[in-house]
Amino acid sequence: QVQVVESGGGLVQPGGSLRLSCAASGSGFVINAMGWYRQAPGMQRELVARISTDGSTNYADSVKGRFTISGDNAKNTVYLQMNSLKREDTAVYYCEVTVTTPVNSRSYLYWGQGTQVTVSS
Repeated sequence: QVQVVESGGGLVQPGGSLRLSCAASGSGFVINAMGWYRQAPGMQRELVARISTDGSTNYADSVKGRFTISGDNAKNTVYLQMNSLKREDTAVYYCEVTVTTPVNSRSYLYWGQGTQVTVSS
């Protein structure tokens, strides 16, 4: 079992910055990738950014140049630095962790509980 815990959400003014953190814990797994998704009211959950353990990243077009995802493999932690925030970035942000369990070579996906990000003046 993998536990996923996010932190760092909150209220920020347009143009401001926030940094989200996500840590995965547990045993018997190998992390393949970690990422951030978001869901605004009435909308589907969408990918924000994702990073693989080899360091490769991908971003939603709407956040390119403003958000940066980074990871610390030793700590099973991923960060999302969000700059130049816009009102449309307001959403619940969820951390996603993709792992493989060596015992059966199967992959699993786990989600955190979500953290609210509100961009408002």
